[in-house]
Amino acid sequence: MRTGNATLNPVARTTLLPGLLKTIAANRKMPLPLQLFEISDVVLKDESKDVGAKNCRRFCAIYYNKTPGFEVIHGLLDRTMQLLEVKAARGEGYHIQAADDSTFFPGRCAEIFVRGKSVGRLGVLHPNVINRFELTMPCSALEMDIEPFL
Repeated sequence: MRTGNATLNPVARTTLLPGLLKTIAANRKMPLPLQLFEISDVVLKDESKDVGAKNCRRFCAIYYNKTPGFEVIHGLLDRTMQLLEVKAARGEGYHIQAADDSTFFPGRCAEIFVRGKSVGRLGVLHPNVINRFELTMPCSALEMDIEPFL
């Protein structure tokens, strides 16, 4: 499988999702389903830092197939949390709740909360997002901060 970035990119990323979508696009002739993940740093604005930004470690996964596969991505979240020893429960554990995000299909997006704090989102990508990467089938994705677990 070819990767989307053959060389290091000097541009700071604020999300990992476009890189995975580029990799899917470069490998769309491979047998389905295509399932990829990446763990890497992104750069986020942080006015409290002297440089005005901070690095944050993220986990991103994508599932590309003839069906959206939301249950696959949700299952990956559950398994990841199990490995991180975070129970599925409001308050001291993790839970998801419906969210609106233009990256995702309306009504098919959820925000991930761990110990009451938002750490990411998962859902079925909006067709406009998929089309921008010249992809033709549905795609589900998950992106979350893993910094609190390190």
